[in-house]
Amino acid sequence: MSVEALIARFGLPALFVGAGVEGETVVVLGGVAAHHGLFGVGPAIAAAAAGSFVADQCFFLAGRRFRHHPRVARLMARPAFARAMTTFERHPTGFVFAFRFLYGLRTVSPLAIGTSAIPASRFLLLNACAAILWASIFVSLGTLFGNTIEAVLGRLVRGVEWVALAAGIGVAGWLIVRRFRHRAP
Repeated sequence: MSVEALIARFGLPALFVGAGVEGETVVVLGGVAAHHGLFGVGPAIAAAAAGSFVADQCFFLAGRRFRHHPRVARLMARPAFARAMTTFERHPTGFVFAFRFLYGLRTVSPLAIGTSAIPASRFLLLNACAAILWASIFVSLGTLFGNTIEAVLGRLVRGVEWVALAAGIGVAGWLIVRRFRHRAP
């Protein structure tokens, strides 16, 4: 089976994983794939929202479960964590909707929220609504501006290859950043 056929077959699962691991780039490119008719806009939004929701729920639950673990304590000592908590304490509902759009706070925020006193059921509901809104915005951007994005990125050979490429780049970038963060004092 060709790579193109594999990507076409696993396009939505790739969008699901990419939305949880990398974020906006993969989701916009998922919108481009939807623009080309490789899958519908609705399924693309659903896959992206689900991926974002699951990843953020996992980080939230990790924060809740391991809030007293030494690694989480080290993370809590970082400035980004402190900024996330300060903003969250002032505007908890708004922060749950906004952290997906804030560079540098996307991964640490749900972990930070998990260490707070917010009820898990409230975070679950807010997280689901926020994930749907976020996915709708970025898939729509990819769908609406698919031709422009293609012109900037180059000709797509069926559209979905960019989703897989962005997911791969996102995973590699995430692993590199994670590795350097663990080395930082």
